[in-house]
Amino acid sequence: MRIALHSEIRDGAIDDYRSHHARIPNGLAASFARIGIHDWTIWRSGHRLFHLVECDDWDAALAALADDPANHAWQAEIGQFVELFRDADGAEGMAPLEEVWDLRSQVADPSTVG
Repeated sequence: MRIALHSEIRDGAIDDYRSHHARIPNGLAASFARIGIHDWTIWRSGHRLFHLVECDDWDAALAALADDPANHAWQAEIGQFVELFRDADGAEGMAPLEEVWDLRSQVADPSTVG
């Protein structure tokens, strides 16, 4: 599955956020692989960060990360730069953003092509 997330960076923290993401800890990358997170990409627009995550099951991955020591260490480190995560309605939360449209799905379903 592919999900998108939205977070906001603290004022003045983008350089530190970038440098910490130059290479995430190997233990965290191993945890991601173990729990089925296959890719995670982050884009920035001003203080807004948009994440695209390819994973087997987002809810299961979040549950596994809740007890993962590598994730706890990473959150303690990276959390100083992140203001908060927002859900699809703009409220604080880690729920995925709403997918509005997907070209790949449209092209795969000939009945939707005009």
